[in-house]
Amino acid sequence: MARILIVDDSPTETHLIRTMLTSQGHEVLEASSGEEGVAIAGKELPDMVLMDIVMPGLNGFQATRQISKDQRTNHIPVVIVTTKNQETDRVWGKRQGARGYLVKPVQENMLLATIKDVLKPANS
Repeated sequence: MARILIVDDSPTETHLIRTMLTSQGHEVLEASSGEEGVAIAGKELPDMVLMDIVMPGLNGFQATRQISKDQRTNHIPVVIVTTKNQETDRVWGKRQGARGYLVKPVQENMLLATIKDVLKPANS
C-alpha cells in the first residue's frame, strides 16, 4: 500500500480522508498548511500528496507548484482535493503540476480510483 500525505487545514476533512485511506491499508501522513506539506513531502518523500487549495499562508496551488518543481519531490504525484469546482481552478491546478483533481465532499470510490490510477506504473 501507499504512503499518502494529506495537506488540509480542516481537521474534519483530514479525518474523513484519513479514515478512507487507512481502511484500505494506506499509511497516512498529515500536514495542516501548505508550508508544512511542502516540508513533509521533502523530508518523508511520500508516494502521493492529497492537497487542499484554500489554506492560510501558502495555498494549495503554490504548495503543489513547489513540490512539482523541486528536484527532490517532483516525482511525487499531487492530487488536488478541494471545494473549488470551477474549470479554471482545474486547469490552474494542472498547470501547477497536479496529476488529478477531486471536488469535496470526495466520494470514497472516486478517491480510491484516483489513487489507483495515479500510482499505477507507467507501463501498465
